[in-house]
Amino acid sequence: MSIALEQRVLEQKVIDLIREDDLVSLTTALVAAAGENPGGTEEATVEVLKDFCLAAGLEVSTETVAPGRPNFTAVLPGGPQPGLLFLGHSDVVPAGTGWECPPFEPYVRDGRLFGRGSTDMKGGLAAVLIALKALKDAGADLSGNAALACTVDEEDLGIGIRAYTAAAAKDPSFSFSACVVAEPTDLETVIGCRGDSYIELKVTGKSAHSGRPADGRNAIDAAAKILELVREDHARLQTEQDPLLGAGSWNIGLIRGGTGTSMVAAECTVSLDRRLMPDEDAQLILDKLRGGISEAGIDSDGISVEAEVTMEMPGFRTPDTHPLVANSVNALADAGISSDITGWTAACDGGFIAGDLGVPAIVMGPGGLNDQAHQVNESVSIAELVAAARAYALMCMRHS
Repeated sequence: MSIALEQRVLEQKVIDLIREDDLVSLTTALVAAAGENPGGTEEATVEVLKDFCLAAGLEVSTETVAPGRPNFTAVLPGGPQPGLLFLGHSDVVPAGTGWECPPFEPYVRDGRLFGRGSTDMKGGLAAVLIALKALKDAGADLSGNAALACTVDEEDLGIGIRAYTAAAAKDPSFSFSACVVAEPTDLETVIGCRGDSYIELKVTGKSAHSGRPADGRNAIDAAAKILELVREDHARLQTEQDPLLGAGSWNIGLIRGGTGTSMVAAECTVSLDRRLMPDEDAQLILDKLRGGISEAGIDSDGISVEAEVTMEMPGFRTPDTHPLVANSVNALADAGISSDITGWTAACDGGFIAGDLGVPAIVMGPGGLNDQAHQVNESVSIAELVAAARAYALMCMRHS
């Protein structure tokens, strides 16, 4: 039997080991484990992952990032070459209200599995682990390790991915040449993402009676002038559209100020979201904004402005000619999915893998980012779970 034929026979064996019932069972258990962020911990989800992987014969490890919040890694050992890393997160956004059924009591209907986190991204985690188990059970001979890194706190400040990359950068055994972020993309192959950052402003003035406003210094008035600078910069950014990722953008998310209608506001705080292009740095953006504030004279005559970047998630872009991209598209095709190569205006943890560790990344996973993730009555297509698991397994076998 030729080598090519042997490979096809082994690939079919692996695909046959990926069963819908197993995917539904694992995804159901992961959704039921909840892990709302903020408001909960990811510990129960990690226990489900750990129990499955130990039963499957995979190597597992955890790193506690904060109380009740462990990063988790599962490894299927392979040969000496740099391997393929899958990346995911164990937290979900708060369920909120308005669900037709309890959000953490998953159920199946019309070919879909419903529950908070089914799309973002418990389904992706399940698809990766079912793929690794199938490879293990089939005795697949991989050129390098295949691994899942599952981090905490992706939906908020990203403490999990920061801890993971910091540890990996110091680990001489860390050896991966490509990364697949298993976030929901409707099984499209996403080769680039914008990043994200939070900028917090605190404007301080002087209180006075509203009948004599000139005696005070109104922090809300000053904040409004800063926000006009933000709006002007947002409009400028929209003239610089990237065909894949769009443009950087500002959003004014929160504003608080004043203590009473009859008083000049002594303080005002503003929370800004600044979406980043892959080559942008949030601190440099803040420095430019502070320069504009001073140039406009806003932080003078009794007004002071404090500002800091409280969160930064870098963007990334992988060339469409990279072998990882072709591996994804071809594996999906052999799993019955025609996959477009596209980009995301959203952000994900892949930017840390690409930026901090120098590992090229793509995003590819089951579920819909725009129509399901973070939505009431969130659900994922079971057919997509199966296709994703098959594609992940084929990618591991073909990675070199």
